[in-house]
Amino acid sequence: MKKFKNLVIGGIETKVFNLILISILLVTVAGILITNYQNGVLADLTAETGTRQREAIGTITDSVMEQVIDQNMEKIIVMEAQIADEMFRNLRNRVQLMGEYAASLFSDPGKVNPAFYTGPNAGQDGHLAAKMLLASGVDGSDPALVKRMGLLANMSELIISLCASDDSDNAYIAVPEGVTLMVDTVSSDWLAEDGTPVRYDAQDRYWFKQAAAAGKVVFSDVELDKPTGKLCVTCAMPVYLEDDDTLRAVVASDIFLNQMQETVFSSVSKGGYLIIVNQDGHVILSPDENGAFEVRSSAEAVDLRQYENQDLAALVTDAMKGKTGVRKLSIQGNDYFATGYPMKSVGWTLIAFFDAAVAGEPSRMLQDSYKQIETEATLSYREQKGRTTTFATILLIGLELLMLTAALILGKKIVKPLNRITKRIAELSEGDMEFKMEDSFRTGDEIEVLAQSFADISHKTVQYVGEVQRVTAEKERIGTELHMANQIQASMLPHVFPPFPDRPELDIYASMDPAKEVGGDFYDFFMIDDDHLCLVMADVSGKSVPAALFMMISKVILQSCAMLGQSVSEILNRTNEALCSNNQVEMFVTVWLGILEISTGKMTAANAGHEYPAIKRADGDFEIFRDKHGFVVGGMPQMKYKEYELQLNPGDKLFVYTDGVPEATNADNELFGTDRMIEALNSDHSADCQQLLLNVRRAVDGFVKDAEQFDDLTMMCLEYKGAKGEKRK
Repeated sequence: MKKFKNLVIGGIETKVFNLILISILLVTVAGILITNYQNGVLADLTAETGTRQREAIGTITDSVMEQVIDQNMEKIIVMEAQIADEMFRNLRNRVQLMGEYAASLFSDPGKVNPAFYTGPNAGQDGHLAAKMLLASGVDGSDPALVKRMGLLANMSELIISLCASDDSDNAYIAVPEGVTLMVDTVSSDWLAEDGTPVRYDAQDRYWFKQAAAAGKVVFSDVELDKPTGKLCVTCAMPVYLEDDDTLRAVVASDIFLNQMQETVFSSVSKGGYLIIVNQDGHVILSPDENGAFEVRSSAEAVDLRQYENQDLAALVTDAMKGKTGVRKLSIQGNDYFATGYPMKSVGWTLIAFFDAAVAGEPSRMLQDSYKQIETEATLSYREQKGRTTTFATILLIGLELLMLTAALILGKKIVKPLNRITKRIAELSEGDMEFKMEDSFRTGDEIEVLAQSFADISHKTVQYVGEVQRVTAEKERIGTELHMANQIQASMLPHVFPPFPDRPELDIYASMDPAKEVGGDFYDFFMIDDDHLCLVMADVSGKSVPAALFMMISKVILQSCAMLGQSVSEILNRTNEALCSNNQVEMFVTVWLGILEISTGKMTAANAGHEYPAIKRADGDFEIFRDKHGFVVGGMPQMKYKEYELQLNPGDKLFVYTDGVPEATNADNELFGTDRMIEALNSDHSADCQQLLLNVRRAVDGFVKDAEQFDDLTMMCLEYKGAKGEKRK
């Protein structure tokens, strides 16, 4: 060290100054690098976030648009189809009412007075009016025909009323004699230029032939109405008398498709349109004049149910049966949303299409708008970043000058007491490891606090070392003892499987997983004699070592009583008395105990406050067997336990367990429950006993996941294979 005036060069004071100076420079450089790095990361993150947000906007917008399209298209298609269906239903009802009335007239014409009738009258145009039309060659003066026309005229008022109530333009009835009673609003269309009535033979019309051939109410294909030139559909019904196959007349009415045609053509909006398909799969109304849905004649029309586009064919096929929901399909290279709904009255189908590209337009607009906002925000950020960097640089230089000045002042105050503290620490050794407070360290500032802290830490460290040595030795002793207890407990339970390899009459498997080092659950099975197998499943109250000790006592007493050849109820009675005799800790055990007579499959069992067993018959599933419960063993002296019998047939399985299975709890504090346990048991009908237990354990682990195991998990499964060891088929 060198001393120049009041400055010691090379001493702690100089080193403190140099350290602070270097630290300032390093912090400055690191701050600049970190700032630049963070700015770069922020820029990349902003760009990545922008891209992800644009994608999210697109995804969400597309999803929302698809939902809106789904809802609106379904509402529109259902509404339009139902409106059209209602029109055809009203038409059918009108025709059926006319047919029924005509049949009543023809059934007893002698009781009906002839009504007045007349031919076409141009003065009745614009009003519903009835007129008689004759076929070519029919003599209107023939008395028999005049009588027939008078009979038909009785329907005039009914037909006019029906048309008026349904806002219909026409309805009519024709008889095979060549007479037609026509009701419409265009009487002048039935007059020739010279004013004579036009001859009209209904038997040559498609609707008459179609109804006569079908023998029931029919709807025609779309046709051009001869008088008006409008598109229409005719509903016709043949009239027969009861027990008579002779055709008496055909009643019919037209429905003009002006409104339906207008609806279809007006549906051509931005991205969407409607078409109507008839019962043969032919397009009968469509705004598409040259595409896949061009309206063609019946001879040239394509059955869309057999169309080469399988998605479209499936849509049309399904739409004829019921509402299809909105589907996405490709037609002539363009993607569309499409849905269909049937008109059940006439057998047609209304199908709506919406261009998927148009549906995505809002998403693209939002993304473009977001991109513009993002660009403007980036430019603003860069300008603000420049101003912030300049201000931060000036502030940093000022702070560095202040820190250097403070370093010179503080260095002098730190050196002397630190030297004394350092010297005392250096004098510590193994024989004297405690640093003690001295008066020279009491500087009244952080140096004194530091020295006092060293003294306190040193004193506590000496104490802690001794305590650690003691606790470590004790913990190792306890751990060793618990490990031995775990091994002893495990060795007391049957753990060799199969336990009876020379007994093909049965298969048995069991497991026990304690929640702590040792547990209170236990299972047991042992042969009382050559024909009797004893099964035990028990759960001791409490956990850990006390429960394990009580478990061992309970197991030994139960097995000892069972080996005396006593009944199930007597075994539990004697065990209860033994455990209650000096039970100062007031512990108890729930027990399910069963003795199987192997030669017959008869099992005698009793339940002392334990879980219900589960039974699977050879040809069925596992089910909970709700047996009779008695009081817990060891809880109260002089208790009497009742036993019951259970017949096991070849192939039957019995599953017993402790409450640790149904009461296994997940992180949401939800119990596993017996329903999930039964579901796990029934997940594999062909599984053996070992696999069944593995299935349940996997189900419990999958349900509980990382939650702590609070209770022991103990399970046992027995499969009875019959006296000869053969399962029942």
